Amino acid sequence: MPLRNYHILLLVVVVSVLCHITARRTHSALIVGDAIDKIEKYYVDPVDHRQLLESAMKGLQTELDEHSQFIPPESFAQFEQSLAQEFAGIGVLVEQPEPNTPVRVITPLVGSPALRAGVLPGDRILKVDGEDVSTSTLREVSDRLGGVIGTEVKIVILRDDSEHVTLQVMREQIPLDSVLGDYRDEDSQWVYRVRNHPRIAMIRCTSFGEKTAAEMERALRTLDNDFDALILDLRGNPGGLLNAAVAVCDMFIEEGEIVSTRGRDRDHKATSEQATAGTLVEPQIPMAILIDGNSASASEIVSSCLQDHQRAAIVGTRSFGKGTVQQVMMLEYGRSAFKLTTARYYRPSGANIHRTPEAKDEDVWGVTPDPGLEVELSDEDRKAISKRWRRATYPVWEDREITWQADRDEPDPAPELDLEFGTVPEPGATPEPDSGNDASDNSAEENKRSDSDATQDSNAEEQEQNIEDGSFDDPTLDPQLWRAMEYLQQQIDDRKPTSRAA
Repeated sequence: MPLRNYHILLLVVVVSVLCHITARRTHSALIVGDAIDKIEKYYVDPVDHRQLLESAMKGLQTELDEHSQFIPPESFAQFEQSLAQEFAGIGVLVEQPEPNTPVRVITPLVGSPALRAGVLPGDRILKVDGEDVSTSTLREVSDRLGGVIGTEVKIVILRDDSEHVTLQVMREQIPLDSVLGDYRDEDSQWVYRVRNHPRIAMIRCTSFGEKTAAEMERALRTLDNDFDALILDLRGNPGGLLNAAVAVCDMFIEEGEIVSTRGRDRDHKATSEQATAGTLVEPQIPMAILIDGNSASASEIVSSCLQDHQRAAIVGTRSFGKGTVQQVMMLEYGRSAFKLTTARYYRPSGANIHRTPEAKDEDVWGVTPDPGLEVELSDEDRKAISKRWRRATYPVWEDREITWQADRDEPDPAPELDLEFGTVPEPGATPEPDSGNDASDNSAEENKRSDSDATQDSNAEEQEQNIEDGSFDDPTLDPQLWRAMEYLQQQIDDRKPTSRAA
């Protein structure tokens, strides 16, 4: 057969395959479109076309895993901002203690326009640009506060439950740090050392975004190996970007596999991320990583990698168990997207990380602390940690005392970044257990307290004072951190040369 005929035959085959794929895709779209058209024409009540379309998209995700989801246009911008670790707004951390009540300012962020304009912790937002938002949802208020960089927003706030204050605040690009120290110095700069124990370095990582690797490198170069041990706190870190986790791992190990991923076809779509030469922390410096049940995804990549390479000891409780990789696929020319699970990842040892709905405690999943380093936390421990972290992370006014909502209900552990405008992942906060006693029962118990009860109350007051002072001298303040410090101190002592008599 002449070569020209071969070319024609090959072209016919390719066109036929493409036509088949296009026809199949067009047929599927026609079915959905036809159904939406009929609903719009014949359904007993008027329906919105867009709502039907988005409901159909959400229906698709119900057949997939819990981490695959359709991201509609109204949420997509915030999704991108979260991964980029920045947003356009006034820079406040806010909460809504109860539905249909004014949104409350937890704190303005350090260096934010809200801080410069005079916004204070505890302020309740009543109006935004003349619009009453006193009963609006947290998302609605956040959306109104956000806007175009360089524009002003006028807010009316209720201060101290009596004073109405009107403020003009300029919107700016607000960066969100994901790599934090243990506390801030007088200039509001992070100090990457444990308070009262400066020879032990301490880095908290709250998420893995586009800037996390650069922030981590900056923190480590600031420390410049001038420390005896390092604690990396990944508690409550819900994960984020795979490449950010890989980059962080590469700062601590000299060589070897960091993580492997496998798609639907394991034989042809397996990939392996390898460490490159050079580290930012000297290999003889001992490390410990703190994790808990909310440490997920990228957090588990980092902790499992350094555990398998015996570079760091793992302290705390078993991690969340999210071992899947999602890709964000743009829809509607970038207006919306579908976040789709496309692969699973495995630790360097080859062990599984992902916890399926059927998984049992005895199955292999997640990251488990090293022997002797598993430390459970009580609800009171979590509240104390949460309160201390808030006060260390955000500016505090000595003349203003606000009610920190450390005992508010927290969402179920999620494997992605928090998409709420202006919020920062806050590990350790859990609901306060209901005592089940009414006021009269509590009053009756007042006269029946034993000496041991009084001692417990005294310890609680002492612990509260330690929280205020930022002291770690009381091991009950943070049992997991304290255990990590004990372990690291032992490693430091073991490395010291022993003296011998001549």
